Amino acid sequence: MKMDLDSLSLKDLKDLAKKVEARISDFEDRKKAEALAAVEAKAKSLGFTLSSLVGAPVAKKRKSAKAKYANPANRSETWTGRGRKPRWFVAALESGKSIDDLAI
Repeated sequence: MKMDLDSLSLKDLKDLAKKVEARISDFEDRKKAEALAAVEAKAKSLGFTLSSLVGAPVAKKRKSAKAKYANPANRSETWTGRGRKPRWFVAALESGKSIDDLAI
């Protein structure tokens, strides 16, 4: 396929460049998907999963942190000591209470 690029305007050349980039990207994505499918099939035929062979991290469930502090005015409001201090915690400290007073 031969094209006379010299006869194209700047706009036409830019449009052509965008189309070429999109086609290249599509081609690469398609080839990657084919390669991945082939590798997964080979791993499966050997009795493995691809993630077990490449050492993909397994997501671990984190336990929620236990509450360490409670609002003396409303014991249902608690704080773990992580993240931003709740307003009630800051207000209690400003009113003269110590951290030990707020501990559960």
